[in-house]
Amino acid sequence: MMEAHLFVDQERFLGLKARRPLIFAGPCSAESEEQVMATAKELAALKRVQAFRAGVWKPRTRPSTFEGMGTPALAWLRAASEATGLPTMVEVANSRHVDQALAGGVNILWVGARTTANPFAVQDVADALVGVDIPVLVKNPVNPELELWIGALERINKAGIRQLGAIHRGFSTFEQTQYRNKPNWEIPIELKRRVPGLPLICDPSHICGRTEILQSVSQTAMDLNFDGLMIESHINPRQALSDARQQLTPAETGTLLEHLVFRKETTDNVLMRTTLEELRERIDKIDHEILGILAERMTVAERIGTYKKQNNVTILQSSRWDEIVRTRLEEGKQKHLTNEFVLRLFEIIHQESIFHQSKIMNEEVEEREPEPGAGG
Repeated sequence: MMEAHLFVDQERFLGLKARRPLIFAGPCSAESEEQVMATAKELAALKRVQAFRAGVWKPRTRPSTFEGMGTPALAWLRAASEATGLPTMVEVANSRHVDQALAGGVNILWVGARTTANPFAVQDVADALVGVDIPVLVKNPVNPELELWIGALERINKAGIRQLGAIHRGFSTFEQTQYRNKPNWEIPIELKRRVPGLPLICDPSHICGRTEILQSVSQTAMDLNFDGLMIESHINPRQALSDARQQLTPAETGTLLEHLVFRKETTDNVLMRTTLEELRERIDKIDHEILGILAERMTVAERIGTYKKQNNVTILQSSRWDEIVRTRLEEGKQKHLTNEFVLRLFEIIHQESIFHQSKIMNEEVEEREPEPGAGG
């Protein structure tokens, strides 16, 4: 795993240090001049929104669906910005979009998930940004690939963009979940670990796909120390030409923000900090014990692998794996652990056990070197 080396100017990134958390809001698509202006004015009145977002070019799966109003909509955004004082932000997917957005006075750009998944497209956008000083955010790719996300950030960064940020909008999955795009929180958390100075914004609208769970997902992002939110908000969501189910009215956006709890990263409470340190020391000790137990489990798995090899038995025993899943899930439930956690944990343990047994099964039998003077 390569470390990410990004040069990020967090101080200038939309005044992040003083204005955190950042709130970006606006319709999925700019549909008309009236819709853009009305939405922007109501969002500006909330006093919490710091930029007005709207899709101008929409990357749709089918060409027969609404693909955005295109370049003419940029004038609507500029007018809305002049009327409200809100900076504007749009998605760009190629160099032509970048050129037209900059010419149209757009203040902030973002690279969408489908574009992030294509290094050629990202490089095209990056080449158009050379010599430009503007905030640019990069959404995670459609699939859960952290390296692809970091690679897109690096390409934009190498073009000279220092006001750089990331947007977490969830990941496509074949699983049936409550989300439109599964959040996989561990991926943005790992991004934050590898690039600690990178502003990280959550897009709960695309994670949820429906308004009913927007509040809880937004709160989770705040609890995980994200730097802000990007929320889709439409003056009349029921009449929206795209993603109607996941858009709030500006008033509903205000209600969501009012109910959010914004937490601090640190505290001056000495007792709390001392207690926290003691608890973390306990966790360190428990983690040390867990690693020791896992190492012992792999030693036992290797012994099983040896017996399987001697008796020409397959590594995978489906009935045994089914038994492990069933019994561990039941035990985990009794210990108040979620099924998802227990299943993922034992899937990882099982894969590691298979790896250890495979090494034994496929070991080459080394020919013994003859002792000096032997033979003949």
